[in-house]
Amino acid sequence: MLVSGHTGITLGIGWLLESTWRRKSSNAARRESIGNADLTQGVSGAGLLATLGGGIDYRLLLLGSMLPDIIDKPIGQVFFRDFFSNGRIFCHTLLFLILTTLAGLFLYRSKGKTWLVVLSFGTFTHLIFDQMWLAPGTLFWPLYGFAFEKIDLTQWVQGIFHALLTDPVVYIPEIVGGGILILFVWVVVNNEKLFAFIRNGKLHNP
Repeated sequence: MLVSGHTGITLGIGWLLESTWRRKSSNAARRESIGNADLTQGVSGAGLLATLGGGIDYRLLLLGSMLPDIIDKPIGQVFFRDFFSNGRIFCHTLLFLILTTLAGLFLYRSKGKTWLVVLSFGTFTHLIFDQMWLAPGTLFWPLYGFAFEKIDLTQWVQGIFHALLTDPVVYIPEIVGGGILILFVWVVVNNEKLFAFIRNGKLHNP
């Protein structure tokens, strides 16, 4: 999956989840007093979901959806190409996902900050869309050894364009993701939320 597939579909998932969390948070607020709600905030999974329901920073979600590629591709395909010859290395591993998720949960529990949780969720979707289970040596690194599999990168760019034109597994997610991105931009602009979105990455007022 390429850029618009990763970013657009992840954005759509986050958009749907936020709407669901907002509804659940609103229903819970009607059933419970403010004092009881405050006691649950920050100490449970429900508190985290309620916090996220208050508004996801979609800038971080978009960044997280591409974070493994942003880090791995320059390292494995540009700067250390002769050594790695692979654009899916450290940040495409389950270890990286676990570490970022645990750090995100710790940050939320200790500081009430959700930015790293959102970033790790974007990373999670990236690994799913890349079907990393098909490369267990990378996904479960370093259980199968410390070396990453080397691949032929000489026709990498040409291969991307060829797949975009001929492979539905590649071009359909790109079309779907691109459509979601266009719809998202339209909603933001139509609701006059553009400058607010640029400032805080959210669709709703904090």
